[in-house]
Order: sequence, then C-alpha cells, then structure tokens
Amino acid sequence: MLKLLHTNSENQDFIDLVKQLDQYLKIVDGEDHEFYNQYNGLEALKNVVVCYLDDQPVGCGAFKPFDKNSVELKRMFVLPEARGKGIGGKILSELENWASDLNFSKTILETGQRQVEAVALYEKHKYSKIPNYGQYKEMENSLCFEKAL
Repeated sequence: MLKLLHTNSENQDFIDLVKQLDQYLKIVDGEDHEFYNQYNGLEALKNVVVCYLDDQPVGCGAFKPFDKNSVELKRMFVLPEARGKGIGGKILSELENWASDLNFSKTILETGQRQVEAVALYEKHKYSKIPNYGQYKEMENSLCFEKAL
C-alpha cells in the first residue's frame, strides 16, 4: 500500500532518504557534485512529502518558495529498488497540488543532464525547459524546467 505524508525537513525518514540521494548524486554528478551540494541543505524546508510503500520510506520530494508566485522543487528521489512503480510521479503530483493549495501558480526546478530518469519524469509530467536560472546559469550540466499549476 502506498501512503504520502506531508511533513518537513526534520522528518527522519526524509533525512535518511536524502542521505541516499546525496550518495547517488555524488556518483552521477561527478566533479560537479560539490557545486550542486551547496544548494541542497535541508534547513528551512517546510513542505516535504515522504512516500511509504508497505510502511517503508521509498521516496521523497520537497519545495520551497522561489518568489511570490513560484516554488522550487527540491530533493526529489525514489530508491532504485522502488523505481518503475509510478512513485516519482505521485510525489511530484502531491507537491504540485500542495503548492497550488498554498496559492502558488508555478513550479520550477533544476536537475542534471546525467539524471536521465529525472528528466524523463519531468517531461512526462508536462514540464517545459527554461533557461537556467540563478546559481545554475553557468552550469553546463544543469537543465531547468517549469510548469504552470
């Protein structure tokens, strides 16, 4: 059975999943990992979703306000052994609905070109590529996306 929990970045299951995400990204991002990692702190994430499959934490995602109309999606991750079950899409939809309920009208995000599963997920869910924003402007590996809610 699948369950989605609204929580914050103090949730221990979220913290544990993010540790695994960071290990995965360290391999995938290679030499760019340290640059990206500086923008992935957990403090101040008040909008976190943790996904449980049969009471085991298998995925997570979060958002933080970007401007008065937009949120930035952060820390999206599904354990490798739980992939292919639509969990990432469920987490993504839950985050979008939560942001919409809080009167935000757009989501933005950054992911890496090497994270092909993530790129496929966002494209499947109608995200459009946008010019790299903020700290990602000069990063060749970065891909930025947005979606109107």
